[in-house]
Amino acid sequence: MKTKEFKTLDEQIEILKNKGLTINDVDKAKELLLRENYFFINGYRHLFLKSNKERVFIRGTTFDELYAVFQFDRSFRNVLFKNLLIVENNLKSIISYRLSKKYGIKEREYLKPSNFSQDIKKVRQVNDVLNKIKRQIKLNGRQHSATLHYLSNYGFVPLWILVKLLSFGMINELYSILKPEDKLSVAKYYNLDVETLGVYISLLSNYRNLCAHEDIVYEHRTQKEIPDTKYHWELDIPMMNDEYIYGKNDIFAVVIMLKYMLTESDFTDFVNEVSYDLSLLDGRVSTVPQNKILDRMGFPENWEEIAKFD
Repeated sequence: MKTKEFKTLDEQIEILKNKGLTINDVDKAKELLLRENYFFINGYRHLFLKSNKERVFIRGTTFDELYAVFQFDRSFRNVLFKNLLIVENNLKSIISYRLSKKYGIKEREYLKPSNFSQDIKKVRQVNDVLNKIKRQIKLNGRQHSATLHYLSNYGFVPLWILVKLLSFGMINELYSILKPEDKLSVAKYYNLDVETLGVYISLLSNYRNLCAHEDIVYEHRTQKEIPDTKYHWELDIPMMNDEYIYGKNDIFAVVIMLKYMLTESDFTDFVNEVSYDLSLLDGRVSTVPQNKILDRMGFPENWEEIAKFD
């Protein structure tokens, strides 16, 4: 097994220099490495490497450029997170409204197993998900003012209040056990089919967790792909082997999902904020052209045009 040793700030600087990184202000670089963590900043090096085989920086790459990408991803992650929270809240509201209207407002009414998928293959899954939800009421019901208010005054927690206790991942699980007709009523709101919305919720839940834990997001790829959409065609995204090369399992796929799931005004704001961050990055990075950065994100060069389409 390989061993890993602690490296001082001076040693970290030397490692970066030996890989060809130009560091004009060593004291500033050491301060940033201490504050932000060498591992996290160095995680953005791949954009600037000569190749996967030559694990050295492109000639002229500076620490400031490396840090600029780190800062861009932080800002982008915050913008994305904000909008994923909007989607999460909207889903919770829509699902709780549909189920409450149809099955009732008390836990013993809306959490009946008979209200969910009757597929024999999903019996265990249905019970597991409902038990998780009931556990949330038991463990956290009196920790939140809204749920405490209903428990204290009415003796139950309606679903539109309960969803505040549920994570995006839990909402993903809840959607997966809904009856087909209930899934359809939710999917119709977004003008999506049931299966596609299921894929979207699963992937957006994954990205929400990445954002919350400050992982590298701008170049993240998922194993699961989203189905082809009209936006792939309208943006004339290039294809290889009959597959679109952008917008399938990359960050642009997230942009497409948000296009379907945000309001027009929220989506326009999102595009404008990302465009602004990209323009700032373009002014701070000269070693790597912006089209290479866009390619790494999975963005076609005309990505902003998606805001113009219905």
